[in-house]
Amino acid sequence: MGLHPLTQRCDGLTALVTGTSRGLGKAIAQRLAGEGATVALTARTMEPDPKYQGSLQETLEEITRVGGSATAIPADLSKPEERERLFATVVDRIGAPDILVNNAAVTFLRPLAEFPDRRVRLMTEMHVLAPLHLIQLAIPAMRERRRGWVLNVTSVGGDLPDGPPFAEFDRSAGFGVYGTVKAALNRLTKSLAAELYDDGIAVNAAAPSHPVATPGAGTLDLAKTDTEDIELITQTALELCTGDPKSLTGRIAHTQPFLREIGWLT
Repeated sequence: MGLHPLTQRCDGLTALVTGTSRGLGKAIAQRLAGEGATVALTARTMEPDPKYQGSLQETLEEITRVGGSATAIPADLSKPEERERLFATVVDRIGAPDILVNNAAVTFLRPLAEFPDRRVRLMTEMHVLAPLHLIQLAIPAMRERRRGWVLNVTSVGGDLPDGPPFAEFDRSAGFGVYGTVKAALNRLTKSLAAELYDDGIAVNAAAPSHPVATPGAGTLDLAKTDTEDIELITQTALELCTGDPKSLTGRIAHTQPFLREIGWLT
């Protein structure tokens, strides 16, 4: 996905986007860079590796090739000390971020009755504790500036399933832990939006209305049908990362209804 010839809505802003070696994180980072932001990229995979699709080096090269500004910092965000190191390096290289996008995730799918404890803990760390920690690190500078934007990438999987009767998908897909951590992230988003409202800091979450055909979705055997264009999530991210914090905060935005609401989709 290339950068859009756009409006420079992020000119002069700095952004930290996690999970940017591939998929949604990469696309959001490219979009923000295309709008003029200086973007810090982070993921575990720095150099191209045949075991993985995408790397920080490739994302960095794609952004800079078309005139964008970015820096790449590899980190394992499941470890608190790595999050501290990442944030300190971002501040040193480009300054404290005006925009923080929590996208990095680790996902395993299996029935709850046999879900390994270590994987539950890793998913909780990556989907809930790491975003909260990075937000805590970002708050002081955002408060001092009286402005800031936090976006948590969530999922419609965080919505409660209907039933009984329960759909076959909900009975067999093994999304229980994934849905639980995304629901927790949504609640965290709302609470942070309320607590930081008077500081001029917007905190929102965004979810594709339907699966996006990314490498991660492919690994999990998702996004084979009923997919949506990745541009819908990048446009949603842009709107939530540049909107007025006094009116556009505390949203758990599903891409298609949100973009219709603001008139971007008809």
